[in-house]
Amino acid sequence: MNLTLVIPARNEAEGLRRLLPEVVAILPEAEIIVVNDGSDDDTLAVCAEYSVRVVSHPYPKGNGAAVKSGARAANGEVLVFMDADGQHKPEDIPALLEKFAEGYDMVVGARQSGSHAGSHRAVANDLFSRFATWMVQQPVEDLTSGFRMVKANKFRKFLYLLPNGFSYPTTITMSFFRAGFGVAYLPIHTPRRATGKSHIRPIRDGVRFLLIIIKIGTLYSPQKLFLPISAGFFLTGLGYYFYTYSSDGRFTNMSALLFISAILTFLIGIVSEQISALHYKDIDADGHEDK
Repeated sequence: MNLTLVIPARNEAEGLRRLLPEVVAILPEAEIIVVNDGSDDDTLAVCAEYSVRVVSHPYPKGNGAAVKSGARAANGEVLVFMDADGQHKPEDIPALLEKFAEGYDMVVGARQSGSHAGSHRAVANDLFSRFATWMVQQPVEDLTSGFRMVKANKFRKFLYLLPNGFSYPTTITMSFFRAGFGVAYLPIHTPRRATGKSHIRPIRDGVRFLLIIIKIGTLYSPQKLFLPISAGFFLTGLGYYFYTYSSDGRFTNMSALLFISAILTFLIGIVSEQISALHYKDIDADGHEDK
């Protein structure tokens, strides 16, 4: 299989020093690309010790930007993405390959209990995955895992949608489901990082997690998100109208505001659905080349 391994790295010299010899041994014939995302440590020196390609950013652009740079530079027909901090184990790659060979377009390493760096991340990921499962009506075991194997030509169709930050796994997963591509999950266990420090910040990423919830809905089916909200406004307004009419015999401004909010939310959902559909209008334009 013509395979390219993409490893985004920002100040992960120690992690790469342990990781690279393992992946070179497991994938001796694969193309290995390390995307140096503006590191100021010994990342480049460590990479020079091994037969790997290096794609460098002049300054830190973000994990998603590094993934996109690696995908653009890759020559392989199949891409494997994994982190440089040692949390993704190279020995799991053959299992991903075996699952991928069953005919899926993307296989994701689903982290099991105890694999997250903190309980807040485990709870957040479980919430996202449950919400995504409800949206797509398919089991989504790990929405935010960055350890995945995917067909390169199909992954590149969505590069323009991918953010430069850490939420690229959410975006690509929901995009694949919306496009009707096959997605599978493989249970894995990821140890906690032994060196370095995470680039995630609780307050900043708390807001980011909230935006991910919105992105899940808008990428897959906006109406499935906006319609219940619209119905909630409408039913609340209707209930409040009945209450004020029976008690005061009048139609209040609050009821009018709730009804208007219901109509506007519904209309926003319709517009969002049309905009979402535009993202996927050309997905099958070269479908004969994907077969």
